[in-house]
Amino acid sequence: MAGSLNEIKTKIASTKKTSQITGAMQMVSAAKLAKSEQLAKSFQIYASKVRKITTDLLRGELIKGSTNPMLIRRPIQKSGYIVITSDSGLKGSYNAMILKAVMEMIEQDHASKDEYEIIAIGGMGADFFRARGIQPIFELSGLADNPSFDDVQKIISKSVEMYKNEIFDELYVCYNHHINSLSRQVRVQQMLPVEDLDHNEADGYTATFELEPSREAILGQLLTQYAESTIYGAILDAKTAENAAGMIAMQTATDNAKSAIDNLTIRYNRARQAAITQEITEIVAGASALE
Repeated sequence: MAGSLNEIKTKIASTKKTSQITGAMQMVSAAKLAKSEQLAKSFQIYASKVRKITTDLLRGELIKGSTNPMLIRRPIQKSGYIVITSDSGLKGSYNAMILKAVMEMIEQDHASKDEYEIIAIGGMGADFFRARGIQPIFELSGLADNPSFDDVQKIISKSVEMYKNEIFDELYVCYNHHINSLSRQVRVQQMLPVEDLDHNEADGYTATFELEPSREAILGQLLTQYAESTIYGAILDAKTAENAAGMIAMQTATDNAKSAIDNLTIRYNRARQAAITQEITEIVAGASALE
């Protein structure tokens, strides 16, 4: 019985330590989530301004049709997918949700591996695809919890450049969209060609502007910047969802640990009570034998 009591005490102590660790990780994730939400909110101001300028300059093309390669849908020979996951686990179902959705989409839309390319942001996604014989064409891991544009500029610029060079004919970003701390949604968003601009959003300027170096050069730069900012916005959104998932996973782990401690404490008290009862019984039996 003593051995059983010691085992339960050891389990209680071990579970308390685990609870302290997961509780600390929950607080860290909560702080990261607050920063992510603020960064995403601040970026939306910039993104809306870029969209506004781009739509204003493209108003005529959006109405009549454009010859800009960033806006034209060409025959689809190959698709590109930027898949955003975390670098590690302990995120609940965060990675499983997006990876399952991407695999189902690929199996449904493509007959062979020659019809698509994967660009992986996050070590979990890169390892997942390699384990299934799918080699990412480009990958990035070790990304900060609240990445700046400089942190992801290389992979974003590379993705846009590959589209321009016709390595693939359309580009999607696949990620978990942050709804709130408790929920997220798998989102597959088309980035290229740019098709989400609406001429009705443009201001109807009647004045004629002189543009330097040229209107075409400015549009070429601006459309690239718009596409890159949209991809960056998706990365920020995914990171916010990741931090929320980490916080909830650690909160759940902490709650489970506290529940386990309560159950173990009840077991310990019952075992201790049984041991005391047995000792009293033995003492009484011994006293009776001496009479």
